[in-house]
Amino acid sequence: MSGWPLWAVLAPVAPALLETRARAALIFEEDEEDGKEPSFEIIRGNGRYHAIASTDPDDLGAEMRIAEALSLECDEPVYSIERAKEPWAVTSWRNGASEVLEDEDPDELAESLGCPLPGHEQSSDSPASKPLRTVSLIEGVRAEEAHRVLEENHDAPFSPGRYHLQSTPRGFLLVCGKGMNFADIILSERLPHATVYAVTASPSLDTFSVTRIQGGEGIEEFAHPPDEFPNLPVVSEIKGETTPERILAALGIPAEWFRNE
Repeated sequence: MSGWPLWAVLAPVAPALLETRARAALIFEEDEEDGKEPSFEIIRGNGRYHAIASTDPDDLGAEMRIAEALSLECDEPVYSIERAKEPWAVTSWRNGASEVLEDEDPDELAESLGCPLPGHEQSSDSPASKPLRTVSLIEGVRAEEAHRVLEENHDAPFSPGRYHLQSTPRGFLLVCGKGMNFADIILSERLPHATVYAVTASPSLDTFSVTRIQGGEGIEEFAHPPDEFPNLPVVSEIKGETTPERILAALGIPAEWFRNE
């Protein structure tokens, strides 16, 4: 595997069972007929835990399905890691129930369990290690209404820094903290009259995408550079603009917010 995995699952089960669960979650039967190679790698640990990891952004979310299924078969916790965006999210699973570990570093966890993930030896200052960040513009609802929906969607009050809302003339901007990487989708599901523009970008904006979401579902996407295998209908502009810098200006999102500072 080249580069840092975008997601991983660590579980106290045999590597063969990990692979079986991953193939079930990702439905590789159809892919194999098309000649597509599996997008994950099995990492054998030196103890009870082994891991499965992938660099394929199209499969994000599979880590939760795999971890949930495995947690129903294990007495010890199963861990899922999602680090495609900042902040990285580490979740512990027991008997199908999840708990976000807000202060857990994914690489330190993997090493402590005896199965370090690929790329862990890279410096945290290297470009390859810098995760993408997502900032969303939500149109059609007030920030106060969104805050209420997010609070009601969780059993316990949010800790400080879980998310940040900022009102603007165009709507409000949402930046998620740990454990809230899908807050924009939650808001779109609960507030179907809202339109969400979810912008995911690297610090230099050389990787840049915008997904328009309504009713909890992606409607269309813009990507720079273009995605070779897009999951949604592709558009060539957002708000009439075609470059990352001008799209951010049209959405009212400061480019500085993606610089991971």
